[in-house]
Amino acid sequence: MIYLVVCGTALAAAGLTLFSGFGLGTLLLPAFALFFPVAVAVAATAVVHLANNLFKLALLARHADRSVVIVFGPPAALAALGGAALLNTMATLPALARWTLDGRPHEVTPVKLVIAALMVAFAVLDLVPALERMTLPRRWLPLGAALSGFFGGLSGHQGALRAAFLTKLGLDAKAFVATGTVIAVLVDVARLATYSAGFVSRDFGGVLAARGGWTLVGAATAAAFVGSFAGARLLPKVTMRAIRWLVGVLLVLLAAALAAGVV
Repeated sequence: MIYLVVCGTALAAAGLTLFSGFGLGTLLLPAFALFFPVAVAVAATAVVHLANNLFKLALLARHADRSVVIVFGPPAALAALGGAALLNTMATLPALARWTLDGRPHEVTPVKLVIAALMVAFAVLDLVPALERMTLPRRWLPLGAALSGFFGGLSGHQGALRAAFLTKLGLDAKAFVATGTVIAVLVDVARLATYSAGFVSRDFGGVLAARGGWTLVGAATAAAFVGSFAGARLLPKVTMRAIRWLVGVLLVLLAAALAAGVV
């Protein structure tokens, strides 16, 4: 059953990215958080996100702007190490509160509160038109690299901030996507390496083994590829405002449930 639910969610989330306006990581993180501890959900999402970006990289790498990658990529990767290290630390902190519902225990933890807050913040960033169109001056590129990398390492939310800084550079569509993909791969590699040295070595294998192991992550990755392919074929690559808002509201509701310890 867990394979059906997780893979079905991954497939649907990947398809939704093409017309909801939200990125794969933004939609997959809450899906994994329904079944795994939140830190493990971040790491599992990172694996799928990296695999998906490597697939895109194979198709688009030649279009990447090397000068932008050199300026933006290394600072973003270094900042991702810091964000991932903070997640490692928060994953070990004790619960702030405990409560029961119908005899089932629930916990409010620092890591759940932080990830929930970031889910809401980045959902709002993607939904509010003025913020959606936000661009920032080129001179702030190093700051953009640091911020997008840090939040990428902490929760996986990196695309919106990266786009806000890269859109001012005058890249054509292919170069914009390819450059962002290269940078995303650098951030994903950096954060996964840091996760592996922390909570992954302690929790990831055991939790996954109880619910399907790496086979489950692999199946979710394959489902995400199928969802992306099907979405590209069956749905127009345009943002549908009503669907975008529906997905955004669901993300906020799930974030509230996560913060309260319900999931």
